[in-house]
Amino acid sequence: MAMTLRLTDDETEALRRQAENEGRSMQQVVRAALEEYLARHGDDEFTLELAREEAARFSEVLRRLGE
Repeated sequence: MAMTLRLTDDETEALRRQAENEGRSMQQVVRAALEEYLARHGDDEFTLELAREEAARFSEVLRRLGE
């Protein structure tokens, strides 16, 4: 899928410099950043779901601790 990403002039220049420093294209740098972001937030979603399940499982104990 193709998409348009609108960047400020400063963002474009920073991205261009970073890509040049790494010897990669700007697209490669952006895609790597996106992959990292999605991996990090995917873990967050898993952690939140696990916390919800465990909170329900131990709700009585947690209630008693709060007293």
